Amino acid sequence: MLKDITLGQFFPGFSPVHRLDPRIKLILTGAYVVMLFLANNLVGLAFGILFFLGAYFLARIPLKMMLKGLKPVLPIILFTSVLNMFFITGDPLFSWWVITITRQGVYTAVIMSIRIVCLIAGTSLLTYTTSPISLTDGLERLMGPLKKLRFPVHELAMMMSIALRFIPTLIEE
Repeated sequence: MLKDITLGQFFPGFSPVHRLDPRIKLILTGAYVVMLFLANNLVGLAFGILFFLGAYFLARIPLKMMLKGLKPVLPIILFTSVLNMFFITGDPLFSWWVITITRQGVYTAVIMSIRIVCLIAGTSLLTYTTSPISLTDGLERLMGPLKKLRFPVHELAMMMSIALRFIPTLIEE
């Protein structure tokens, strides 16, 4: 199951997404994450789904690769959904003994599940289409103005690069 984790892996290619500047990819990924957390209804999340599906299509990365990367996260999605269905109060849909499933609980479970899938799939695209060294350089250049405030930009970018490079090694171990 751990071999299915594709986060941090780079898949070389010549698509328009691969050729984008890493800083643009980082900014778009950050904006995408913010949009996912601001979207509180199915219409907003539908835009998130369309965006990452379109980006995967442009990047020419097979959807089965995305699904393979989501497989290890399924237990978290199921656990989150069950908690939301059982512990959110509202209009009961089903009740038996002390177990009550509410309409609001089901709605929240669906929203959270879609949000987690979009979050993992959308952010994985960043590492699929950007080499770790390009990602490190892009992050360092993007945070360059923070050097004036004596923020350790280079060290932070290097830590991220090392972490990304060791994910496949940790998975094998």
